[in-house]
Amino acid sequence: MILRSVNLIVFTLFFSGAVAQVSYPGGQLPSDTPQLFAKGILSDGLSNRDFTISPKGDEIFFTLQQAHFASSTILHIVFRNGEWSKPEVAPFSGRYRDLEAAFSPDGQTIYFSSDRPLVGDKAKDFDIWQVKKLSNGQWGKPENLGTTVNSAKNEFYPSLTKSGNLYFTVEADYGKGSEDIVICKWNGSEYSKPESLQEDINTKYDEFNAFVDPDEQFILFSSYGRPDDMGGGDLYISHKDNGGNWMPVKHLPSPINSASLDYCPFVTWDKQYLVFTSNRLSKSFKDGSTKNYQQLKEMLTGPGNGWDDIYWIKFDINWLK
Repeated sequence: MILRSVNLIVFTLFFSGAVAQVSYPGGQLPSDTPQLFAKGILSDGLSNRDFTISPKGDEIFFTLQQAHFASSTILHIVFRNGEWSKPEVAPFSGRYRDLEAAFSPDGQTIYFSSDRPLVGDKAKDFDIWQVKKLSNGQWGKPENLGTTVNSAKNEFYPSLTKSGNLYFTVEADYGKGSEDIVICKWNGSEYSKPESLQEDINTKYDEFNAFVDPDEQFILFSSYGRPDDMGGGDLYISHKDNGGNWMPVKHLPSPINSASLDYCPFVTWDKQYLVFTSNRLSKSFKDGSTKNYQQLKEMLTGPGNGWDDIYWIKFDINWLK
């Protein structure tokens, strides 16, 4: 079954010097207030989190999780013949706990986190894996990035840049907190060992789930426990100065951040929209009205019920100032 083109949003994306028509599933484009992304499709009352779209705009990946992280599966939808498909399990997912897919800037590789085993059938800690697109347009067999990138502890949320540098989250002994954001630099043939990003990005608190601009001019990430945290973990941003140094971190304004967990940032390739995950409650839970059974059922099984939902909002360059 296909989602009809009447539900598409079309805009022009300039990528690699070419003009392409890209369509988003769902309702209207967002404004300065966060809105559910593709309500009823990606935001449907289940625990849907993290988001990436291909540079060509023809494939979206996101994660469906069960409560308490009992399962985690990467789903995708594909844009063909002017229409988006319904969500399906990604061809490289569905058996182990997989999450947080991210495209390389050329669109030919997906990086993701998984606890799948290196050998045998027993799951291990979470590592960063990659899967390449084959000549027939299908996705190949996942490959572990190896021991330079991965450790005996967990690695999450990869983000790739045009230089080939790889940013991700680690739970490492050398970190400044229990979770740090690190970079593995690419020299053209291999990655360097992970380096923890500087103080202010990484602190004694938890920093995680960093989206790095493909041009490496800004970074968006989540942190939990900072003095300005509004409750469950918030989104922060930093940009580089003319010398290539990360500037002091800024707390993103409300209503992007909320009293709930706000995380998994992604900025579209044209830098027009911020997509992120939040488990904030719908306003209907706190509107003071009496609900009948049907209304309660719709609230508890629909988006905004306290599970993860995917939101988006206009990306404002002034957040960097």
